[in-house]
Amino acid sequence: MMTIRQIDVTVGEITRDYVNNDEQGVRGYGGQLDIRPPYQREFIYNEREQQAVITTVLSGYPLNVMYWVRRSDDAECPYEVMDGQQRTLSLCEYVAGKFAYDFKNFFNQPEDIQRRILDYRLTIYVCEGEASEKLEWFRTINIAGKPLNEQEINNAVYAGPFVSDAKRHFSKSNCGAYRLGKDLVVGTPIRQDFLKKALEWMADHETRQGKRQTAVGYMATHQHDPNANLLWSYFQAVLNWAITNFDMKRFKKIMKGLDWAELYDKYGCKALDTAAIGQRISALMRDSEIQRPAGIIPYVLTGDEHCLDLRAFPDDIKLTVWERQEHHCAHCGKEFDLEFMEGDHITPWRDGGRTVVENCQMLCRECNRRKGSK
Repeated sequence: MMTIRQIDVTVGEITRDYVNNDEQGVRGYGGQLDIRPPYQREFIYNEREQQAVITTVLSGYPLNVMYWVRRSDDAECPYEVMDGQQRTLSLCEYVAGKFAYDFKNFFNQPEDIQRRILDYRLTIYVCEGEASEKLEWFRTINIAGKPLNEQEINNAVYAGPFVSDAKRHFSKSNCGAYRLGKDLVVGTPIRQDFLKKALEWMADHETRQGKRQTAVGYMATHQHDPNANLLWSYFQAVLNWAITNFDMKRFKKIMKGLDWAELYDKYGCKALDTAAIGQRISALMRDSEIQRPAGIIPYVLTGDEHCLDLRAFPDDIKLTVWERQEHHCAHCGKEFDLEFMEGDHITPWRDGGRTVVENCQMLCRECNRRKGSK
């Protein structure tokens, strides 16, 4: 059973030992609370929203329950804000004199107003328990306004030195992972897309090596590692291989979002003829038969035409050829309604065949499947 402990703190306790910088992130509560952990997402309230928080406090209205998570025992900082980050930041920034309310900053307010703010009690729930209990808890409460995505929840559940170091590499706007992979990986660091992709790649890498693994499983296994160097090194190796072997200037638009880790694991130890590969890719990018250009690089390496989503015969061509064949299958000779027949390339695409009426024959489904399996 999940253990949830309710505690009350005042604004003054939260702002004690308040620190806000790039290295430490934002901390308060005597240094025990990560209000915004280092390299965490950087969403901020606008001025109107900050003012609304102070109005709520001065009016004595409830500021809604905030949620903290209790980290593992080896975590440098024991608590992390999971819901209420922006409300907490607004209070701390105002008390620290970073913005004015009613044309006055905190230090210009009368003492009774200062006390009213500092003595305002915040209601906080702290989630404690095993990883599975925390995961279920976060999925249940999640966050209104800007919901946490799955990776952000996992970061909280498996908080520890591994995640803290991983965020340094993968979770800041201009982090190393972004600088290296901004043209190859889809998403943004501050929403944890780069960290999620790195974990998925590493989990798949270990699975291909015979150790069944998932991204969450990898986080759980390495939660107490002193750093995330193995993850960061593998991520760099994968993308450096992609950048080295494929011309980013020429092929940038078809390189983003590929499963580079799978390709690296299969071909990373092979000496590729990059000049020949480049010529082949250029020719395929001009081929109008290919409906999925993002599959060109995987196709060049694997030879699997399914990567390309080749152009199929449109309905008007199929109807024309079906009538020309007098409704009979070109292979078995049996008669079929149009809906039970399929357009087939007489000369395959790989041999230069095009998707035109002269290169089309209508086959029954069974004959087309039999031909395709040869």
